[in-house]
Amino acid sequence: MVHLAQRLGRIKPSPTMAITAMAAELKAAGKDVIGLGAGEPDFDTPDTVKAAGIEAIESGETKYTRVDGLPALKQAIARKFARENNLDYAPDQISVGSGAKHVLYNALMAGLDPGDEVIVPAPYWVSYPDMVVLAEGTPVIVPTSAADGFKLGPEALAAAITPRTRWLMFNSPSNPTGAAYTRDEMAAIADVLVDHPHVGVLADDIYEHLVYDDFRFHTMAEVEPRLFERTVTINGVSKAYAMTGWRIGFAGGPADLIKGMAKIQSQSTSNPSSISQHAAMAALDGPQNSIPERRAVFQERRDLVVGMLNQADGIECATPEGAFYVYPSCAGMIGRTTPGGETLGNDEDVARYLLEAEGVAVVFGAAFGLEPYFRISYATSTEALEEACVRIQRAAGALS
Repeated sequence: MVHLAQRLGRIKPSPTMAITAMAAELKAAGKDVIGLGAGEPDFDTPDTVKAAGIEAIESGETKYTRVDGLPALKQAIARKFARENNLDYAPDQISVGSGAKHVLYNALMAGLDPGDEVIVPAPYWVSYPDMVVLAEGTPVIVPTSAADGFKLGPEALAAAITPRTRWLMFNSPSNPTGAAYTRDEMAAIADVLVDHPHVGVLADDIYEHLVYDDFRFHTMAEVEPRLFERTVTINGVSKAYAMTGWRIGFAGGPADLIKGMAKIQSQSTSNPSSISQHAAMAALDGPQNSIPERRAVFQERRDLVVGMLNQADGIECATPEGAFYVYPSCAGMIGRTTPGGETLGNDEDVARYLLEAEGVAVVFGAAFGLEPYFRISYATSTEALEEACVRIQRAAGALS
């Protein structure tokens, strides 16, 4: 029998991927399932971007590239950072990987020693703590609350910092809540970090372009220039340009860390897809009109889902500022009994009940480190969302 590494026992499979797989299996078995688990835009990649990928294939751009990205792509990324974020990164301060998740993983592998601590506000994207553990670090979970808009406050951050703290994981807009920090809220966080020079920031900005109601996005190194040399600004093309399968993420950060990330990548994946890199250049430098058009659709879907969920018995749903998720409380469903006689003891029970009773796949809140909630992705058709919410209302109303 093959030996399995002990590190496998310290991490868990992605719950969002597990829910998506379960929904797919039920669909394949003939059950009518609406999957609201995956964080993937339902729009297609823009035609100009697809054309650039095709052109790359036809012109022979199918060979190895530099390990951490084509120089031309790094220049395009530098232009994006300057244009949209007022950040000045040189090519040796930019890394390109196979998705923002890959870039973040490389940053942790290059920036953590065994036992180093990473502050992770909860609720968090499911992969954050496990990636820290894989890099032999220690995730320090700091809960937030609905009353605070699911945002980390400066007092809670200061209390969590120790001499072993190396990074703050900072995701705005957030997966799973959609919470986004204002400039003033970020400045308050930055004020704490300025006084702790041993702590850096991993700024996950992947939902940058998905903000609503005239909310203005800011990133940490822009808000507080004194943190520029210890901030890794992480982004990608997957959400803004509906390019999840193309697998291109990037980061700007301190040159020595970026060099270390390239070393990690050189001995793991090597370069990202050459074809995808050319497509990413077209996305970053090409027409941007698809972004506001699709953002408007997402905002309409958000408003629909929030409104309908708040009509369901036992569910309360706040209106998020960004991303394409809502994170409703199901506290009013806990302790109640299903028509089949099962008592719902936690949010995982609620998610299972919604799937089995009404064919609606959501992700339970415990997977994100804060319960009793569940996450819905509204990156799917308006018709499917409306039907899903009707089913959720029906399931909630059937409880006794």
